[in-house]
Amino acid sequence: MNSSLLKQCVAEFIGTFALIFVGVGAIYHNPGNLLAIAFAHGLTIAVMVSATAGISGGQLNPAVTFGLFIGGRLRVIQTIAFWIAQLAGASAAGFVLLFIFTGQVDPQKGAVLAETIVANGTPDLAPKGITAVQGIMVEGILTFFLVFVVYGTAVDIRAPRIGGLAIGLTITLDILFGGPFTGAAMNPARTFGPALASGHWNNQAIYWIGPMLGGALAGLVYGRFLIKQNLEPRK
Repeated sequence: MNSSLLKQCVAEFIGTFALIFVGVGAIYHNPGNLLAIAFAHGLTIAVMVSATAGISGGQLNPAVTFGLFIGGRLRVIQTIAFWIAQLAGASAAGFVLLFIFTGQVDPQKGAVLAETIVANGTPDLAPKGITAVQGIMVEGILTFFLVFVVYGTAVDIRAPRIGGLAIGLTITLDILFGGPFTGAAMNPARTFGPALASGHWNNQAIYWIGPMLGGALAGLVYGRFLIKQNLEPRK
C-alpha cells in the first residue's frame, strides 16, 4: 500500500469511527427522540465528510464507496482498501463504546450491560409491520438518495462546492423517514461495527444488500449517465 492510499484509509477510518461513536451514543442519550438522533448522525457526517474530503473524498460508507466504484471513480484496490478501513473504524468505535458504557446505571432499571447499550444502537428492523424485503427496499432507496447527493454535490465538477453540508442533511432527512422502519443505516459499516462489538447480528444481510444495491444504482444513474464529462478515477 502506497503512502497516499494509506493516508486515505486513515482518514476513512477516523471519519467512520466518528459516525458510529456519535451515532450509538446519541441513540443511548436520546431514546425515542428521532430528531436528535437524525441530527447527531447528519452533523457528524457533515463535519467528517468536510474534514476528510480533501484526503479520501470523505466516503465513510462502503455503499458510497461501491457507488463511486460503479460510477468509475475508484479502482478495485482503492475500493477494497476503503472498505477495510471503514469496517475497521466502525468496529473500533463499537469496542471503545463497550468500554465507555461499562458500569452505566439506569435510574429505573439499575445496571445496564454495555453490550445491551451498543446493541440498542445497532440499526434493526421495526419490531412489527416491516418485512425483510421492505427493509431492503427502504435501505436501498435511502442509500440511493445519499449516493446521488454525493455525486451531485461532491463529485460532479459542475456542482457547487458546499462541503459535507448537503450530504449530512441527506443523512438527516433519510433518518427522519427511515429511522422508524429500519434505523436508516444506509451504511453497512454503521451496522457491522456495533454488531461485532455487541453480538447483535439481527437482519445484518438487509443492511448490506439494500445499501449496496442503492449505492450501485446511484453510481449507474449519476456516475454513468448524468455526468457527461470523462472523469478519471481518483488517484
